[in-house]
Amino acid sequence: MLADSRTPIGGLVNSGGLEPALQGGMPADRARAYLHGRLRTVAEIEAAVAVVTRAVALERDPAEWASAVAEIEDEWAARTPSPAQRASSRLLARGLQRMAGAVWPSAFLAFLAPIAPSRGVVVGAVAAATGMPADAAVRLVLYDEAQAVVAALLKLAPMDPLVTASWAFEACAAAEPRVARLTEITEPSAIPANGCPQSEEWAESHAATTRRLFRA
Repeated sequence: MLADSRTPIGGLVNSGGLEPALQGGMPADRARAYLHGRLRTVAEIEAAVAVVTRAVALERDPAEWASAVAEIEDEWAARTPSPAQRASSRLLARGLQRMAGAVWPSAFLAFLAPIAPSRGVVVGAVAAATGMPADAAVRLVLYDEAQAVVAALLKLAPMDPLVTASWAFEACAAAEPRVARLTEITEPSAIPANGCPQSEEWAESHAATTRRLFRA
């Protein structure tokens, strides 16, 4: 449910950066390679954010949450220099936050309600509230990104959905060897910094246009 492209918190409103890439000149036949790159960069960073946030929610006193979340957000923002990409993550987080707060009430989700955190922070809070293991939180973020890209591709450059589904499976399987390493991250400073300047440039250009199907 959390990573279902049919809900208004996933691929229905977000293309995983694919629409900006296509508008920026990337050929549609490069979408398969793009998907692997997206999981290695943006999604991996947010997956690590989720793991660290989950640890904070489970291990720290509520009085320490504010400073801990601020530190996590600062580290995430430093690794996400594009304002458009940050805005997209926070938009996805807002939808997830509203849904999760109603389904799985928790002190940590309630604390996040008045602020605008990134998607990774909200996923981490949901993981803590639901008892989700760290590795499952990582896979959730990776799959959420993969399904957003392939769902958008079917709208932007229609092709056989069986093919795009196999691409999502392939990309997630390729990321699997990195899951264990990501689950071991406990400090915000250890969040990976896998940048993608071209994707950031595409996102900024996309944010300035009014002819688009997706927010990003």
